[in-house]
Amino acid sequence: MAKVYISGIIDAPVDKVWAYARDFNGHGEWHPLIAKSHVEDGLPSDQVGCVRNFTLTNGGHLRERLLSFSDLERRFTYNIIVSPMPIENYVATFGVKPVTEGNKTFVEWMAEFDVSPADEAGIKEKVGRGTFAEGIKALEKAVTARG
Repeated sequence: MAKVYISGIIDAPVDKVWAYARDFNGHGEWHPLIAKSHVEDGLPSDQVGCVRNFTLTNGGHLRERLLSFSDLERRFTYNIIVSPMPIENYVATFGVKPVTEGNKTFVEWMAEFDVSPADEAGIKEKVGRGTFAEGIKALEKAVTARG
């Protein structure tokens, strides 16, 4: 099983970051890889079981199901149902915690998935650096632009 873990610091209070990031379908507003996104069946984006259906800027199509969600822990977990990547059993968790010195936010995004040995390095790079790290940078930009 392949594992990816990326973390970062956002220069904004944790409540502000979570208020923005908690929307499971909100990634279309701030993540540079997302062209368009919607939650299927009109369900709320914080309802466990809801499915976000989205298209990437490169034309790829994904569907992801929300497996758990906690405002108390400021964390959610989801899995991929449909992906253009050659992966299986993908489960990811996104969460934020307060950094008390400086009133900043610690962000962590991690995933585990099955992938062939031949594809593992490339997929880990795509998920880790290309999706998670770029997403954390873009989230900070979006949150701080809100003022």
